[in-house]
Amino acid sequence: MIKNNALESLLMAAAGTFLLAACAEPPAESPPVDSIGGGIADAPVEVVVRDPRLALFSPLPERMESAANELTLAKINLGRKLYYDPRLSKNQDVSCNTCHLLDKFGVDGLPTSVGHLQQVGTRNAPTVYNAAGHISQFWDGRVTTVEEQAKGPLLNPIEMAMEDEAAVEAVLMSIPGYAPLFAAAFPDTEDAISFNNMAQAIGAFERGLVTRSRFDDYLAGDDTVLNEVEQAGVIAFMDVGCSNCHSGPYLGGSMYQKLGLVQPWADISDLGRFDVTGKNEDMQVFKVPSLRNVSQTGPYFHDGSVGSLNEAVRLMARHQLGVELTNEQVISIIAFLNSLDGTIDDDFIMMPELPASGKVLPELEIEPVEVR
Repeated sequence: MIKNNALESLLMAAAGTFLLAACAEPPAESPPVDSIGGGIADAPVEVVVRDPRLALFSPLPERMESAANELTLAKINLGRKLYYDPRLSKNQDVSCNTCHLLDKFGVDGLPTSVGHLQQVGTRNAPTVYNAAGHISQFWDGRVTTVEEQAKGPLLNPIEMAMEDEAAVEAVLMSIPGYAPLFAAAFPDTEDAISFNNMAQAIGAFERGLVTRSRFDDYLAGDDTVLNEVEQAGVIAFMDVGCSNCHSGPYLGGSMYQKLGLVQPWADISDLGRFDVTGKNEDMQVFKVPSLRNVSQTGPYFHDGSVGSLNEAVRLMARHQLGVELTNEQVISIIAFLNSLDGTIDDDFIMMPELPASGKVLPELEIEPVEVR
């Protein structure tokens, strides 16, 4: 009797276990198996598809090389001193850095710069940062390289007002400390101190004035460095047509364009490249400026007539493209332009110790400054 009862109890327990199992949830489905390797298949990965039009741009180089100007350390260091030296001007009070302040993104913040005897020029001083990579120099593109450009302001009567090349060479020779510096920078030259070598040295220094930014990292593949608004600004910039002229590593500086291409520009007193070429098709044509550091380099346009980047963006869309931008488009485009603000190498642009002066040459006596 006891055995039968025990058997009955065991049968009842087994039946209960079966019923509980039947009522329970089915086991989770097994993870998928990779049919090739036999392992667990990877979860699907979201693929970020980049706009193919980004190929219109490219990252900045580390420095802007020149086949005609070897960038030696001795030449760069000499060029830095010459860039900061006001003794290369007639009144010894204007240097390259006076109008192109390296700690202010290469501009002076004025519509047009103030030079010799407080005279004011007619065109806005463009930034020297990244300029060596441009198709040409000056707004009208009248010279090709920064080495050629370095010669112009010294002999311009409104800017540094030196009489001629010989006058510049005489000043350099009158400063004893420059002789060994020129000899080191131009070791294969018999007469190392010359106007041309001075310009070569300044150009070598300026070729290192490169300001890489977050946008360069973005172009290199890092999607995290620009926020959503900035990335939307890149797309708006291309959709509107700004990239028709502002492309390449410098987002400009690679072509010439008529100011007022679609809608005429109000002030047509500056004839632009026409003054250089004499061709009617070059009336009001200017070099397209780079947009690198554009938020830091106002006021804008060849005459410095516009102080607001917001207004400059709207005017360019209207006059060059025939487009009236919405507030949303302007906000996103400016957000993108802000991402072009680069990093200044403080060590590279540090004000150097200048060679001690020698005697002032009689024929280069300083004129009294007349404040106008």
